[in-house]
Amino acid sequence: MRPPSAQHADHLAARTFRDIADRQTEGAQPPPAQPECEANGGSLPRALVVLLGAAAATVVLAGVQAIAWFAAPVFLALVVVITLDPVRTWLRDKGFPRWLTVTVLAIAVYAVLLVFFLVVVVSVAQLSALVPRYAGRFDDLLRNGLATLGIGEAQVRGILSSVDAGKLVRLTGSLLASAGKLVTNLAFLFGLLLFLSAETAWAGQRLSVIARDRPWISAALRQFATDTRRYLLVTTVFGGIVAALDTAALALLGVPGALLWGLLSFVTNYIPNVGFVIGVAPPAVIALLDHGWRGFLVVLLIYLVLNFAVQSLIQPRFVAGSVGLSTVVTVLALVFWTWLLGPLGAVLAVPATLLAKTLLVDVDPRARWADALLSAPRRDER
Repeated sequence: MRPPSAQHADHLAARTFRDIADRQTEGAQPPPAQPECEANGGSLPRALVVLLGAAAATVVLAGVQAIAWFAAPVFLALVVVITLDPVRTWLRDKGFPRWLTVTVLAIAVYAVLLVFFLVVVVSVAQLSALVPRYAGRFDDLLRNGLATLGIGEAQVRGILSSVDAGKLVRLTGSLLASAGKLVTNLAFLFGLLLFLSAETAWAGQRLSVIARDRPWISAALRQFATDTRRYLLVTTVFGGIVAALDTAALALLGVPGALLWGLLSFVTNYIPNVGFVIGVAPPAVIALLDHGWRGFLVVLLIYLVLNFAVQSLIQPRFVAGSVGLSTVVTVLALVFWTWLLGPLGAVLAVPATLLAKTLLVDVDPRARWADALLSAPRRDER
């Protein structure tokens, strides 16, 4: 057994070592923070990921814009095939063979696209023939209107020189040439449509296979097809009703080109929010040149009443909100897809937005929060 003096010495030594260790700990600097990439298990910093994603998106968008002449008709073909696929499903349920259902679907798709392109070509051709007829009247109307506002003759000449009706003729000619180029690509597009129509026969089986491992992806793709089909069918039916009423009203008023303006009203019905303005402007101007301000106001009033009654009162009762996109998102989508895909992008703005929402939001459960920002509120939530 150790003497008390030795135990006391050991106790003093231990306490001394503890005091030294405490002083060193108090004066020591905290360990350096680990870089964010090490703290996240080797992943890149969030800011760098955002920058890389934005750069990649810019490159992809530039590439899509460069091949818009190809991408827009192909997406149009896909949308038409999705819309008309219930015809094939109905024939299959009735017991018809698969080859016949695919053939009927392909013929229906061909007919729809052919009518669409013929309407575009004929409308542009009629417009190019109609513009020179009213060029002189337009100059006289503009001169009289400026004179009424007190603008001098020299200023009127300067304005008229900048507003050259010949430019409109050349513009319509270039539109006709563009439509002709579009028609020349129909051979390739028709071949692609044949394969798309044939692939729809196995679309259900492939979605069932996807559903075994990723059920939310399969559900999102099915919902995209349903929303696109519902939007186009409802828009087509009510657009046809509005176009027929507009054509009849313009014919009764004696406005030249009533059938042309009716077709324009039908096509612009697919353009959300601003389609009405695009559809009413040409016939209203023609009525102004032919019948004066009274004819202009009558045409504008008829379009306002018909479009408001059909699109704002009747159509929403059949499809509430149509596809559930908010108004702000729809307007931004219209501007974006028109910039990206050209004039056809305005017609495809809603289906293209639905596809982007499906691929970026609906298929990822972690991104479902974004749906609250994109979708319109339900009727029971308003």
